[in-house]
Amino acid sequence: MNQPASFNEQQLISLLKNGDMQAFDELYWKYQDAVYQNVFKLTRNSHVAEDIVQEVFISLWEKRDSLDSSRSVGGWLFVSSYNRAINVLKKNLRETQALKQVAITHAEEVASPDLSGIQLSILEKAVAALSPQKRRAFELCKLQGKSYEETAALMGISKHTVKEHLSGAIHFIKEYASKYPGAGAGMLIFILDQISK
Repeated sequence: MNQPASFNEQQLISLLKNGDMQAFDELYWKYQDAVYQNVFKLTRNSHVAEDIVQEVFISLWEKRDSLDSSRSVGGWLFVSSYNRAINVLKKNLRETQALKQVAITHAEEVASPDLSGIQLSILEKAVAALSPQKRRAFELCKLQGKSYEETAALMGISKHTVKEHLSGAIHFIKEYASKYPGAGAGMLIFILDQISK
C-alpha cells in the first residue's frame, strides 16, 4: 500500500474509515499539536490537555465510520476537544464551588460547635449500625485514608468488594442522616456525596 503521506485529507479520511492505521497516524501528527494548544489555552493545565488530546483521538478512531470525508477532520477535532475541555472546566468549577460551600458551612459550624458535635454523633451512630465489613471498609477508606488496594489487603477481600462495601456504607449513612433534618445532617450528607464521587 502507498504511504498515506501522499494522500490529501479527504483520501486520508476515506482510508481511516476503512480502518487504515497509517492514515490515522498521519491525521494524528497533522493535528495533535493544534488540538493540544487549543485545549491548553482553555484549561491552562498540560496534563489535562494531554489527556484530552488522547481522548479526542481515541474517539476519532472509534467514530471513524461516521466521518464525512467531504468535511475537514480538523473541525471535528476542534469541536470534540473544545467540548471535552469545557466539560473539564465545568467539573472543576463545580468542585471549587463545593469546596467553598464546605468552607462556609465549616465556618458556621465553628461558630456553632454544638452543630458539628451533633453531626459527629449522627455519623458515629450510623457507622456503629453498619455491618462489620461495611464499617471496616468505611473506616479504612474514608476515615483513615487507605486506598482500595490497601483496604482490600487488610480485609482479605478484592478491591471490587471493598468498593461495594464502601458504596453500601455511604448509602446507609446518608439514609440514616436524612432522618435528622435540621440537626446538621444536611452538611453530613453533602460531605458524603462529595467523598463518594
